[in-house]
Amino acid sequence: MKLSRRTVLRTTAAVSAVAFAPVILKAKDALSASGTVNVFAWGDYVQDNMIEKFQKDTGITVNLSTFGSNDEAEQKLKAAGGKGFDVIFPSVTNGPNYYPDALLQPLDESKVAMDKIIPSMVRDSLQLGASYRGKRYLLPFDWGTEAITFDSSVHALSDDEVSFGSLWTDSAKGQAAFRQKSVLIGTAIYLDAIGEVPSNRALDLYKSEDDMRRVMDACLAFILEHKANFGAFWNNATEATNAFKQAGCTVGQTWDTTGLLLNREDAKWKYRMPKEGGITWLDSIGIPSGAENLDQAYAFINAMLDPEMAGMFAMNTGYNSAVMGAAAYAGEDYMKQFSEVYNEGNLSNLWWWQADTPWFAPMRQEYVDKITNA
Repeated sequence: MKLSRRTVLRTTAAVSAVAFAPVILKAKDALSASGTVNVFAWGDYVQDNMIEKFQKDTGITVNLSTFGSNDEAEQKLKAAGGKGFDVIFPSVTNGPNYYPDALLQPLDESKVAMDKIIPSMVRDSLQLGASYRGKRYLLPFDWGTEAITFDSSVHALSDDEVSFGSLWTDSAKGQAAFRQKSVLIGTAIYLDAIGEVPSNRALDLYKSEDDMRRVMDACLAFILEHKANFGAFWNNATEATNAFKQAGCTVGQTWDTTGLLLNREDAKWKYRMPKEGGITWLDSIGIPSGAENLDQAYAFINAMLDPEMAGMFAMNTGYNSAVMGAAAYAGEDYMKQFSEVYNEGNLSNLWWWQADTPWFAPMRQEYVDKITNA
């Protein structure tokens, strides 16, 4: 079962007309003992204005640590045996990497404002990695896409011309930016779409080890054949932005926030869905098994599910919140950009990251290393 793109479109784009009253969580509501919550989040997720609001509303102090990739988050939590943090924000598809080592704990849904989350995401996240042995460990937090950011003064692309293949044109020589692990997926989708390497729209990567190697071998060969186009590699939001601002890249496969924030600074930058379908992710929120401040952790989770806070998050980052009513608080820039980038057609054509298989991450890393060392 997949997330309903049409439901996402209707819910995210239309909620600005609906008013939601923010939930104010006081310190006593969290049964505060230490008055502290230790948060482990993506680098751009929990920003100062959100921390200030949460601490003012609850009296609970936020100790924030950040990570730049799912691999980094997994490795750090694994090294600590699930201890040291009360809340974590992994991509939902990475859940299966945490469960065998008991790094996360099942969530008590009676303590969570479940009715604030888009229902289709609550339901369908279970198929993408949010549950283990019949119990929910992760809640949908936000979703976004990885597509094409380009300088429209250099690349005269109409919306329906944008493609994962745009990275490999002659006009992009020395100017293409991408994250190695993601460009392999984009290339697989592209080569399938043009009929060169059939892969069931890259889903064969999850089918078996043999299928994944067959597709990855072909993708690697194609990428290395076009290595003259390499401009910069990125692994986090800051590096992605710097690829365009400092390294001279004019086109790239990036997260949405990169292209959207560049566009806010200069309209020449555009972020658009490739005609093959934008790569789409769903990030989540959960509680590590060694969390020491459980009441504060649930208070923090519920604060993140407040529409006003979720709108603040969307405004800060350009990502799309999984909270109903968030768009009403995200500002005019967010709503304008959402309508420019997404429509019912491309939302129905998204490619969703699947739950990790045992072979997926280690094999992908083999090919990442070959691209990096090329």
